[in-house]
This record gives sequence, structure tokens and C-alpha cells, in this order.
Amino acid sequence: MKIKEKVLLIEDERTIRGFMQAILTANGYDVLMAGTGAMANTMISSHCPDLIILDLGLPDMDGMTILRSVREWSKVPILVVSARSHERDKVEALDAGADDYLTKPFGTEELLARIRAAIRHTRTPDGAAAVANSGVFTAADLTIDYGKHRVYIAGRDAGLTQNEYKLVALLGLHAGKVLTYDYLIKELWGPSARSDNQILRVNMANIRRKIEKNPAQPAYIFTESGVGYRMIEGD
Repeated sequence: MKIKEKVLLIEDERTIRGFMQAILTANGYDVLMAGTGAMANTMISSHCPDLIILDLGLPDMDGMTILRSVREWSKVPILVVSARSHERDKVEALDAGADDYLTKPFGTEELLARIRAAIRHTRTPDGAAAVANSGVFTAADLTIDYGKHRVYIAGRDAGLTQNEYKLVALLGLHAGKVLTYDYLIKELWGPSARSDNQILRVNMANIRRKIEKNPAQPAYIFTESGVGYRMIEGD
């Protein structure tokens, strides 16, 4: 019998909580629920969920407090689902350790896809390092060959520059996860690099011209407006 992944849903609105519980249960997840931050903190430590879905607007505390607290001792994937749509809130949550950020209202399929990506990410904790050394990442016609430091589209070398390759390679290692602009800049150009998103935009524009059939409607690397970039999940 397949073991169900345990999801802790932290949401104070009863209607939304019930709706999301129904979706998750119907798709094979074991769902635990908490309507307050205090209850959530107790359940996180006692039930050890495989994934946390976290609303930021809780009645007794801000969800960011829970996020930061959990990240002090656990790497459990945390998907923030919030009505706060300002890019500042998204960046703050992602920089604090959230694996992803989904703004209400959202589609059922997008929610499920992001849950799968977050859980899969933790199922192979050493996978990223292994892939980075010698492995291959594939998604549709896109192939990242980490051993050769090359990116291919339908078997053809995309002709990326060194910096362009580094950017695509990093996104491939964290496929399905949003990487913020600041994180990408510091990883590629070092901790003292100036937080100038323009250099990322220039590189991404060049990358999309080389790997996308239609750069205006990308199929591989998506922009999370004001936040960062996200690579499509691998095959």
C-alpha cells in the first residue's frame, strides 16, 4: 500500500480550509489542519508533516513568524498560499525559506503541481549535488548536461555563454522552485555583487532567444514578476 504524504494546512478561513482539504484528500494526501499559529506550531513538531501549506494572515500571529521559526530547525517544504500579492511580500517569504509562493485566488492544478514540485525537491536531498557534478536534467526538448556544461534544445547545442549556462544550470538544479533575483545574483556573481536585476534580465533575454521557440511565451523558464525565475519541472 502506498504511503500517503502528510500535508499540514495552516489556514484560518474555514471555507478555504475545507475547499483545499477536499482537493488534497481527493489527490491522495493525508491532510492535517490548523486554524491558528499556536495550533500550527504544536502540530508541526508533533506530526512532522511532509509539506506545510501556510497562509500568512493568521488570527494570532503573522505566518512569517511560523516560517522563520520552522526554518531554524527543519527543511520541510513550505508552500505559502496568501492573498498578499505585493512583490515585497513574496520576496520576503522566499528569502525567509519558503519553497514557493502562490497568490490567492489560484487554480487547483497549479496548486497540486507546486505541491508535487516542493515534495519532490526534498525526496532527493543529495540529488542536486549529484546532478551538478555529472548528471543530466531534461524537460521536453531542453537538456542540461552538467558534465559537459552544455544546454541542448532537441539535441542541438543552444550556444549559451558561460554566464548564461550558469543561470540555466542553477535554475535546473532547483526546477519547479522560484529563485529570487537576489539569490541568483549572489550565487552567480558572489555575495558582494550589486543587487541589479538588469544584468539578470539581459542574460535571460539572451537565453530565451536561444532556447525558446517563442521568447515572448516561454515554455522552460518562467518569470515570477518582481520576484525571480522558475524552471519548468523535469521529465
